[in-house]
Amino acid sequence: MFRILIADDDKNIRRLLSAVLKNAGYTTVTAENGAEALKVLDSEEIDLAVVDVMMPVMDGYELTQALRAAREDLPILMVSARQLPEDRKKGFLSGTDDYITKPVDEEELVLRIRALLRRARIASEHRLTVGRLTLDYDALTVSDGEEVFTLPQKEFMLLFRLLSNPGRIFTRIQLMDEIWGSDSETGWETVTVHIGRLRKRFEKYDDFDIVAVRGLGYKAVRK
Repeated sequence: MFRILIADDDKNIRRLLSAVLKNAGYTTVTAENGAEALKVLDSEEIDLAVVDVMMPVMDGYELTQALRAAREDLPILMVSARQLPEDRKKGFLSGTDDYITKPVDEEELVLRIRALLRRARIASEHRLTVGRLTLDYDALTVSDGEEVFTLPQKEFMLLFRLLSNPGRIFTRIQLMDEIWGSDSETGWETVTVHIGRLRKRFEKYDDFDIVAVRGLGYKAVRK
């Protein structure tokens, strides 16, 4: 699913925005300043960034410029308490795609993010084809050309994550954090259970294997 970076130095705002976006079906990664956000971008696959203006170390304007230089196609939504026209102008000149003022209306935030993702055509990029199988993130469906079936959300997210990165090893804890959330009370054993279900569902297909890497986790191997 879509992974959204939230860069804000206010812990409470990070928690609020993260909760709102998770409820809307997104996965979130947070950073408390611009420098930390850039480190996240180096190590995580990010689909959109929500950037606060007033942050220590590197403010939102500088971060936006750096993000734009690193990922020209990355959608960026700037969040600020500053409402003057010159502040908005500075935000757009620094490279943001959209600008929303605090206090943030939660529904408007989600609508703006959806619009940015749609305009960036990221949705089409998240339609994944593996052999004769096609995974559609929006519908949580898998099609083999003849049959279309819908997976439970967590199973689909787990399968999509593995198949999007063939050969890459994911630890159980990493998969738990990315798909169930770092604050989930569910144990990492849940990952093992879901992997077992996926193997059972797709045992008749030879387009890929989900391989257990002893002592580490799992990886997908495309054939």
